[in-house]
This record gives sequence, C-alpha cells and structure tokens, in this order.
Amino acid sequence: MPAADSATAITYRRDIPLDPAAVARVFDSSGLKRPTGDLARIARMVENANLVFSAWRGDELVGIARSVTDFSWCCYLADLAVVRDLQRAGVGRELIRLTQEVIGPGCSFVLISAPEAMEYYPKVGFEKLDRGFVRWRTQ
Repeated sequence: MPAADSATAITYRRDIPLDPAAVARVFDSSGLKRPTGDLARIARMVENANLVFSAWRGDELVGIARSVTDFSWCCYLADLAVVRDLQRAGVGRELIRLTQEVIGPGCSFVLISAPEAMEYYPKVGFEKLDRGFVRWRTQ
C-alpha cells in the first residue's frame, strides 16, 4: 500500500515501473543534470536500479530516489530529484527516509552530490567526506 503524506497530498511508491519521459520531466524540473534527451538511457537507469522510490501528486510523478544497493553493506543514492514547486516541501526528505528504512541501519548510505545540493545533504543527516575517488563517465 502506498504511503501518503496528507500535508502535501503526496503518495510514495516503491519499485514500480516508471515512464522514462515522466522521469526526464522530473529531472528537468528539479534542475538535476541528467541525459533527459536520451529516453532509452533514462529507461535503463531506472530499470537497472534495484531500489527506486517515487513520489506522486495524483497521477503526476513529482519525485524520485533511485538507488543501487546490496541491502547489507552499502547503498548508493544515484538520483534524488523533486520537481521545483515541491522542493522544500519535505518530499526529498521523505524519499530519503523511505530508502533508509528499507536498507536499514547496517547499510552505509552514500551519494555524490550535485554542486547545487552540497548544503542540502548535511541538513538531512548526511556527513560530508573528504575522501573518495571517482572515474567520471566519458559520455
């Protein structure tokens, strides 16, 4: 059964099929830079994540938390996006809470932040780290 937040009439769902065009609209509205012109790639991104929470206002997709996890040691939050008019309404915070609830306390919850969101994540319980490495995508 979907969880509902009565204050904003938002419903949250786990691991349901998502329309790539709707996901792209959320990314574009949120300001998150993703390859939204390539809907096949957006579809693969969602289909290959193994933990996806979505937020809905009626039939409209308004938020997504897309993660890859082993449900035991670590969970990588690949995307957290909320449409602009619902940012600061608690939707992102709830998507994070739902993800954390599923992965449990024995699983590290990690992410790479967009530059614009660097101040957001400490406010929702993430610790900034100075160590880490990445090989950035080339396309």
